Amino acid sequence: MYFLIIIAIIVCVLLGLIVLIQNPKGGGLSSNFSSSSQLLGVQKTGDILEKGTWILAITLMVLSLAINVIGKGGTTASTNPDQDKMIKEASKPSAPANSAPFGGLKAPAPAATGKAK
Repeated sequence: MYFLIIIAIIVCVLLGLIVLIQNPKGGGLSSNFSSSSQLLGVQKTGDILEKGTWILAITLMVLSLAINVIGKGGTTASTNPDQDKMIKEASKPSAPANSAPFGGLKAPAPAATGKAK
């Protein structure tokens, strides 16, 4: 599992470097409609960096899923009986819960607001 974590860190660093190397495309949606030469024609040299970005991003996702699956191998019982005893004692409530509202106190009586005639 540690091997996969180290590989994931390396992939993160490479992904960050490739993203920083790329030129910003800019323009937002307006650039997609204004330049028709890029629609089906010439590919830029930045395509290698774009493909590398996609490959590293997919690799990072697969590694994250693999680490999650391997890491959830289950919980094992501790071999220390003292520790088990402390966990059981800590999970018990220390005092019984009081079922009366307001902690056993009576609710205050409503004040009389009307005038007697």
